[in-house]
Amino acid sequence: VYVARQVDDGTAAAVMALALKGIAGIAEDRRTMPGGDVGQSVIGLTNIDGAGIAGLEKQYDAVLTGTDGELTREHDRDGRSLPGSETTTVTPVAGDDVVLTLDRSVQFAVEQAMLNRVTELKARGGTAIVYDTNSGEVIAMVGVRRGDDGIVEVTNGNIAAVDAAEPGSVMKAVTVAAALNEGTVTPDTMFEIPWRKRYSDTDLHDAEEHPTETWPVTKIITKSSNIGTVEVMLTIADTLRHKKEKLGAYMRAFGLGSRTALDFPGESVGLGADWTKWEGAEQYTVAYGQGIASTSIQLVAAINVLANNGVYVAPKLVRSTIGPDGTLTETPPSETHQVVRPEVAQQMTTMMRGVVCDGTAKLAKVDGVSVAGKTGTGLKAQENGTYENEDGERAYYSSFVGFFPAEAPKVTVLISIDEPPGADEEITRFGGTAAAPVFATIAPTIMREMNIVPPVGGGCPKG
Repeated sequence: VYVARQVDDGTAAAVMALALKGIAGIAEDRRTMPGGDVGQSVIGLTNIDGAGIAGLEKQYDAVLTGTDGELTREHDRDGRSLPGSETTTVTPVAGDDVVLTLDRSVQFAVEQAMLNRVTELKARGGTAIVYDTNSGEVIAMVGVRRGDDGIVEVTNGNIAAVDAAEPGSVMKAVTVAAALNEGTVTPDTMFEIPWRKRYSDTDLHDAEEHPTETWPVTKIITKSSNIGTVEVMLTIADTLRHKKEKLGAYMRAFGLGSRTALDFPGESVGLGADWTKWEGAEQYTVAYGQGIASTSIQLVAAINVLANNGVYVAPKLVRSTIGPDGTLTETPPSETHQVVRPEVAQQMTTMMRGVVCDGTAKLAKVDGVSVAGKTGTGLKAQENGTYENEDGERAYYSSFVGFFPAEAPKVTVLISIDEPPGADEEITRFGGTAAAPVFATIAPTIMREMNIVPPVGGGCPKG
């Protein structure tokens, strides 16, 4: 029976010096974390016996653990081997080392930026992901949350893969890209955009009141119009059933509604991507990200399609394994598939640059760097099944997903803030005001650590 385990050397020496009858000391390995808690949301936890119980520690437990050795011998009552008896030995086999795609410096910088922002806004928590545009390697993956004591800390669980929330207006990029790919609109196609319009016996409206105007698709994205996005969605097929079916198919192609290739323990599939279940107003609101839910890793991989010439590249957290003999085995490249034509991805990139330079994401600007992105302010469902609690209050999940340099994207970044009230809810609840500033904060570190050199003359036009 264990009295205590993994005590410090001083305590162990003091107890053993007492020479207590029936008390023995056993040396055993203890898990150490040279990098501290950096990356713990992804790396996970082990129990006291070293078995993985969360995160990658759990997912790759069999790979990391190896095989125990064994020694069989005959001995007397005092534990001494009997002369001439047979001894059988099975040599232990060490486990493999698992090499992650995470960059420790970027991971640390993103964790600190998220801890600071969530604390500053008095928000509930948040997630952030830095994604290699071309390879799908996850460079940083962060979850932070405010505890019952009010202190914001990095989470033990990987909420960026496990928790799902409404993407809000980030989804508009998927909807508009689908219509462009179908050839039913161009960036210059004009639509009459009232502030409020009735669909399926429900009044839908834009976030801010405005007079009825005629806007091109480009302005619909720049101004993040709900009504405009619904009107664009309605062009993609003849009947409402076929419109829903087609949008649902595009959502699946963008990676929404299914678990990613990470297969992370507890990873969520998301909610609401099955078009056959869209009814009432939801048949229209899904076009702008209301009535569906995605994980952060699903959402960043979806927007990465537009950064990567229209190609979906699955996320990846493990780069290679190293065997006990030092043999390095690289993991296979991420699976890919074409979602939209390259020219559609380029059109979306141009429009999303406008979102940063002239639209809802001005706080994501980075000096000398061309950034393309989309903001989103999703509503959180309450315990009563509606978007309002008993006091008539709403809660939000605010995001910004962007990539840079827009001329030849190298990295795609997601920032999401969970319930960002801040000092003035009307200002700080939006993705462009709550989340976008974090993007601008961490971009220089990402460029430095990943050796990203933006083209000369990048950034937004002056004046």
